[in-house]
Amino acid sequence: MEKSLVSIVIVSCGANDYLMPCLDSVSKQAYISRETILIDNSGNFSFAGKIKSLFPTVKVYTSAQNLSFCASLNVGLNLSRGDFNLCLNDDVTLEPGFISEALKAFVNNKVGIVSGKILRIDKVSIDSTGLFLSPWRAVKERGYGAKEIGQFNNPGYVFGVCGAAAFYRREMLEDIKQGSDYFDSDFGFFYEDLDIAWRAQNKGWEGYYVPAAIAYHARGGTARQKKGIGKKFARFYISEELQFDLIKNRYLTVIKNETLLGFLLHLPFMLIYDVAVFGFLVLFRRKVIPKLFSLPKFMKSAFRKRLADK
Repeated sequence: MEKSLVSIVIVSCGANDYLMPCLDSVSKQAYISRETILIDNSGNFSFAGKIKSLFPTVKVYTSAQNLSFCASLNVGLNLSRGDFNLCLNDDVTLEPGFISEALKAFVNNKVGIVSGKILRIDKVSIDSTGLFLSPWRAVKERGYGAKEIGQFNNPGYVFGVCGAAAFYRREMLEDIKQGSDYFDSDFGFFYEDLDIAWRAQNKGWEGYYVPAAIAYHARGGTARQKKGIGKKFARFYISEELQFDLIKNRYLTVIKNETLLGFLLHLPFMLIYDVAVFGFLVLFRRKVIPKLFSLPKFMKSAFRKRLADK
């Protein structure tokens, strides 16, 4: 593992001054064999020059248009050369030993996904200690919002990893690739981490949690209104476009990955969840409701991808 190249792919729109601490923490990693690729969606072409002057080893790809999160990750992964790929949000910082500790889990050749212990920026609250699939077929972040008291200090298998700091084996990414996409470009933002974990599980890959690999995440730092950073109930603090993505992508994830038996067993839970979501829209975000009429075209695309994987 010591000689394996690790590619770190960071997506940024240059907002809220999170990127510099993120890049600084990457530059201080104890693991030497690495490359850092920044996908710059700031729309400010002088921004890349500033990054290069401060972090000369970072490879900056400046997009002519504001790419979605998933599209940006696909660009970065296609540019990368690593045997392992760490996909980072720009509102994440890493402890110096993060990469070295996380890589230890990849000694098991069936492990394709590794999660570290991700804490909030207050360093006393848990953001995620692994991603799981809930009965209502939504994302469940283990430990989300709980106080860190060492309750998740044991390593072990998990379903997937929070997309804020997601470590992947390149071989796994190539195995689950759909056309030119590693991450589904129909998703945009949200649920991309659950989708990729579920696709990996369906192909026999495993996820593993390494508590010694520690990161800090300003939950919602680049996706929410400032007053909502780190708070529960993200739906209250995100834009209408992201509200739509949050709803759409859950459906697409289920369509692409769930078995018929699993769908039937979990349908009551999913319906209860959907009623709650629609009630929220009616009460607080009515402008999102007309966007739901575009769901069928995305669902058709998801069914095509499911059939292509058979």
